[in-house]
Amino acid sequence: MTVEQEPFLLARTYSAVFSSGFEGPVHGHPWSQLLYATSGAMTVSAGAATWLIPTGKAVFIPAECRHSIRMWGEVQMRTIYLRAPALENHACRVLSVTALLRELILRAVEMVALDSRQEPHMRLLAVLIDEMNRAPETPLLLPMPTDPRALAIARDVLGNPAGQQSLDVLAKRHGAGRRTVERVFRGETGISFGLWQQKARMLTAVRLLAEGRSVTDAGLDTGYSSLSAFIAAFKRTFGCTPGKL
Repeated sequence: MTVEQEPFLLARTYSAVFSSGFEGPVHGHPWSQLLYATSGAMTVSAGAATWLIPTGKAVFIPAECRHSIRMWGEVQMRTIYLRAPALENHACRVLSVTALLRELILRAVEMVALDSRQEPHMRLLAVLIDEMNRAPETPLLLPMPTDPRALAIARDVLGNPAGQQSLDVLAKRHGAGRRTVERVFRGETGISFGLWQQKARMLTAVRLLAEGRSVTDAGLDTGYSSLSAFIAAFKRTFGCTPGKL
């Protein structure tokens, strides 16, 4: 009998260490998944969106959601697969891991699997799901446009986050008009190109910090001319200063 066929299994776990740059193929799981990074950072891409999961954060991925994962820095990953989690929000999202949620995740991983015939397992799972529902969401989502020209511009920005080229230049490079690009970004990502670009830079900065870069380097490498401007933008985006996300 396989793990998936075990009728009493409510959750199973997996832990591993990945080197920086590792990227897994696009895949899905029959069970929901909670991914937690105890070190390093992960980028999870699913559909037309990308989430960044730095140390101390977790991402919830619903069952059958096809996704890929890329590692930044040495990533110590802890995963819990849940058969039927009673979550209030089944959407893919990044969660801030509280001290209690962290200990629950680590304890579940230590136990390898949770069995419905074991009362302590049932109690642990109930508290785990309760804490997942209570965990505050973190604004680490970067929606991607699907229009080919806008997507090419988005990838251009992600490939060179410190670039100072204007939208007019980027649009012309990829065969589109400025107004068209602005309209597509607002329609397909829900925010203006300017706000999208700022968020892309902030998420890149989070990744650089997770890889061990200094706050100053992260700011310069994402296009900010001064440390104070970078810290101010970071705080506006995430509600905290770099290093405390």
